[in-house]
Amino acid sequence: MDIDFVVLWVDGSDAAWQAEKARYQGRTLDDSNAPNRFRDWGLMPYWFRAVEQFAPWARKIHFVTCGHVPAFLNLAHPKLHHVKHEDFLPPEVLPTFSSHAIEMNLHRIPGLTEHFVYFNDDTFLIRPVSETAFFRDGLPCTYGGEYPIELVGEIGIWQHAAVNDLGVINAHFNKRTQVKKHGGKYANRAYRWQDNLRTKAVEKLFPNYFTGFKNLHAPAAYTKSAFAAVWDAEPELLARTTSHRFRSAEDLNQWVCLWWQVASGQFAPFNTDNVVSCADGDTVDELCRIIREQCHDMLCINDPEKPVNFEVLSSQLRGAFETILPKKSGFEI
Repeated sequence: MDIDFVVLWVDGSDAAWQAEKARYQGRTLDDSNAPNRFRDWGLMPYWFRAVEQFAPWARKIHFVTCGHVPAFLNLAHPKLHHVKHEDFLPPEVLPTFSSHAIEMNLHRIPGLTEHFVYFNDDTFLIRPVSETAFFRDGLPCTYGGEYPIELVGEIGIWQHAAVNDLGVINAHFNKRTQVKKHGGKYANRAYRWQDNLRTKAVEKLFPNYFTGFKNLHAPAAYTKSAFAAVWDAEPELLARTTSHRFRSAEDLNQWVCLWWQVASGQFAPFNTDNVVSCADGDTVDELCRIIREQCHDMLCINDPEKPVNFEVLSSQLRGAFETILPKKSGFEI
């Protein structure tokens, strides 16, 4: 089975891109669209080295940008497909600075295979993984237990998106029916017993609707068919998300497709071995240890909200990646 990788990237230091962004963003902007959300930590060479070394079975990498590319990238690599936003997004929504708009149209990427893994540019493989970490018997691997959405403190854009996603799921799936059909996937031996206990309790307490699923800040396995199904079900909502140049509280995001796969039972139960952490002065040593010791399959390095010594932290992270991935990949000039 052919499996492609898709990764989004932006060079937040590109002066032309900054000028264009400033033209459209207005005077005020939500934190989810703040400059740190577009900052490049200089880790992309290691993303490509990891894919080459730890997942050589990937058929093709679709590298999605507004048009610019990092200086190190070898565009002639036979596995690399540089995809510009204009290649798969309607011209009337461009330029876009919203990952939500881009995500909801990934299935339109020319040449993308039916089965693909979606990466943000802050998610990395850090040790060898097989195809079965992402797909089994043609089905995307993911955690399918119920996980109520937590709304605590100030509600951010991503939380609004999660609530909107869940609204779509409950509008199109009857929980009682789906539990009868696929209950063995929602509570499964692939998960921890505590997770299964929570899922069973939530099914009893809230039998008529799903209360939420896990938000995987990890490489996520998808089928193009799932994206097409969501578009067929909610064309106006997805068109509205696509039309927003910046992330908005009205948006859906990629999780709606992930959760559609779960709610429909079109997934293989799996507990993804992934760690998520912001990179700051308190966490960087542990992040570097995780990288050097390769004690998990995947790692998500979030950009923190608070001010940090960016140059020092990025240097420390690059040093850690250099210990496990010191050799240039074929994707580098």
